[in-house]
Amino acid sequence: MTLTGFSRRRLITSGTLALGGLSLAGCDRLSRAPDFQDFIGRAQGLTLGSQRLLLSGQPLAREYARKDLSPVFKPNGSVSPSDPAYQAAAETGFTGWRLQVDGLVRRPFSLSLAQLKALPARTQITRHDCVEGWSAIGQWTGVQLGGLLRAAGLLPNARYVVFHCADDLGPARDGSDRYYESVDLFDAFHPQTILAYAMNGQPLAVAHGAPLRLRVERQLGYKQAKYVMRVEAVERLDNIGGGKGGYWEDRGYEWYAGI
Repeated sequence: MTLTGFSRRRLITSGTLALGGLSLAGCDRLSRAPDFQDFIGRAQGLTLGSQRLLLSGQPLAREYARKDLSPVFKPNGSVSPSDPAYQAAAETGFTGWRLQVDGLVRRPFSLSLAQLKALPARTQITRHDCVEGWSAIGQWTGVQLGGLLRAAGLLPNARYVVFHCADDLGPARDGSDRYYESVDLFDAFHPQTILAYAMNGQPLAVAHGAPLRLRVERQLGYKQAKYVMRVEAVERLDNIGGGKGGYWEDRGYEWYAGI
């Protein structure tokens, strides 16, 4: 059985078909606003299960032409992580940096940026929708997450993929400060879910998440984790960070931010 077949069939039959950075001040303010919570609640109102059934054919998010690229795509959230190891890697152009892929996999591995760039790549021009109310169209090039997971060999109990990042935005409820995000296997194996190392035909800038950022195009901007350092396959999310599946989710945002 292929990993793709396993992931989709198991998700359907088991019933488990069941919002990238943001500015800290803006998002904290939004997360406390009743109207905003109502908006997020409505977005989550259509149950994840129903959404998964509607999207069972893995339709693509709309893609655009180069003429549609936004003249300005503002960086948001962290723009230069303070972590010393990250800063040292950035000073060398990330030549010694490696992405770790591990967790509930048969073959954990790590890859350098050069090795990632040597893998088959996908380029897509999509719209980034921020929960703060702005959007921008950008071109992203990177490696499909599903391909990395297939290479690692997911174990049968893997249900989610967690992205551990180098940036921090201040303590979460459990005292941690590192940004992290997660998706389920349905979104992990979507063809437009990539780990991007280039933007608009140029190497990804630090302000936009270099050397690697997640693009999960059918969800809002806070799901598009920047500065990805490690990809971990897990069975559950309640024992990671604040237990809600992501940095902003631990602060009250919904885990599923589908658009």
